[in-house]
Amino acid sequence: MRTLGVDLAAATRKTAAAVIEWGNGTARLAHLALDVGDEEIVRLFGASDMTGIDCPVGWPDAFLPFLAGHLAFEPHPVLDYDGIEGRRLLAYRDTDRFVTAQTGLIPLSVSADRLAHPAMRCAVIQAKIARDHGPQARDGSGRLAEVYPAASLKSWGLLARGYKGRGGAETQRLAGVLDALQQAAPWLDLAGHADRMAGSDDMFDALIAALTARAVALGVTLRPDAAHARAARTEGWIHLPTGGLDGLPGTQP
Repeated sequence: MRTLGVDLAAATRKTAAAVIEWGNGTARLAHLALDVGDEEIVRLFGASDMTGIDCPVGWPDAFLPFLAGHLAFEPHPVLDYDGIEGRRLLAYRDTDRFVTAQTGLIPLSVSADRLAHPAMRCAVIQAKIARDHGPQARDGSGRLAEVYPAASLKSWGLLARGYKGRGGAETQRLAGVLDALQQAAPWLDLAGHADRMAGSDDMFDALIAALTARAVALGVTLRPDAAHARAARTEGWIHLPTGGLDGLPGTQP
């Protein structure tokens, strides 16, 4: 089995991809790259059994009628979202609120924060995947799942914050969390790429995305229940691991 993890940024130069090969109770980092373009992501998707992408795969359901009402000079669809609570429905998806309730982490808003630009690129990538390999369900029930590395790390009991950036403190924290990951997952062979990841939080997050993709494939992530299923199909669903790292290299799905 091969899982692909993508840390998607608006710029190709900040986009990283990692591929893990699984078998016989072990896992090996078979591919790690930075400066990854759309077509390479689509190619790697086609060669992988499950892909975890660190980027929203959809927008809040409330966002489209709000914009449509504004464009058409129709007040009622806009006034439905008056006030701070209404604006929260425009800014955050159902899955974002679920993640916050489960982990205490607050995902960036896909419609009102820096994540909007990468999400536009992600929508184009999804269209390219659909063109070449068929449409993928946004709730992660196909071969593409939305992941959130910080939430995965927290679920696995590892440091989830403070390792992103180029400062000395961030670099030190990144090296520390990478070391902790290796101790918690001795079955994972980084194939000589540890130093590269210790210097790039983008590549590290791609690795975490690939590990989370394995959890999705094994069925050990929180799935949307009846209360969340409808929104997950349109807005997307962030998959949170439910088991420990030690369960990932086990039985093939």
